Amino acid sequence: MPVRSKYSSKLLLGKLFSGILLAVLAVLVLAIEYLPTGTAQSLPDDLTWGGSARVVEVIDGDTVVLDNGEEIRLVGIQAPKLPLGRKNFPTWPLADKAKEALEALTLGRTIDYGHGGTPRDRHGRLLAHIYDQDGTWAQGEILAQGMARVYSFPDNRALVDDMLALERAARDERRGIWDHPFYAVRTPEEAADFINGFELVEGKIHNAAIVRGRAYLNFGTNWREDFTVTFGPSDLRRIVADGVDLTRLEGQRVRVRGWLKSFNGPMIEATHMEQIELLDD
Repeated sequence: MPVRSKYSSKLLLGKLFSGILLAVLAVLVLAIEYLPTGTAQSLPDDLTWGGSARVVEVIDGDTVVLDNGEEIRLVGIQAPKLPLGRKNFPTWPLADKAKEALEALTLGRTIDYGHGGTPRDRHGRLLAHIYDQDGTWAQGEILAQGMARVYSFPDNRALVDDMLALERAARDERRGIWDHPFYAVRTPEEAADFINGFELVEGKIHNAAIVRGRAYLNFGTNWREDFTVTFGPSDLRRIVADGVDLTRLEGQRVRVRGWLKSFNGPMIEATHMEQIELLDD
């Protein structure tokens, strides 16, 4: 029976080690190839790094599809709506233009995305801010063009102040949607004509009160008929914990945004302070 020398054993071990090393290198090469092209440093500090991918489809003015199969709802904005298969749903004015604007910014491009709060909505879509490889912020560009309104939530409030400033500048210049009556800022007296719509309403708060744990900002003397903004108990507790006294808004001119509904007159049920802009600074 042949005896294997110590030299042949070393040779065998050497070949085995080389094979393992080559396999590890191959895995590393593949890993590097599929790493995101961006980094967390390419996003503002307010955001948590989400990833990087190529946009393969634009659904409407605030929604895109990525090559990894994910769908991103551009958080913080609301572009004019398309029906998208919803029966009897009317196309909002300039919805096609808003989609075209987002296509020009993102379609076919690799984007970085980050989260400023809850990362997904109830439909499973990513809620994110997106940036192209040059650092252009899609939400900011859409707002600057006047192709969307700011639309924030209590669990997704990152960069809202920046977005409000961009929206305000576009509105002052009557860009995009701000030159169309469908998106006009309403007065408290007009609010009743726009029930079930997402609206911006400007006016002076006549009275501010806390009743049974709920806040009421009344824009007229008749609280049963005039426009009112209200905060529910859980939202009010969070606002108070942040050091905000809503009763101090009495007598202030404000711009408030939200969905109008009818309850003792037209009403917006607000959830966070970013929905209210002071106009008497």
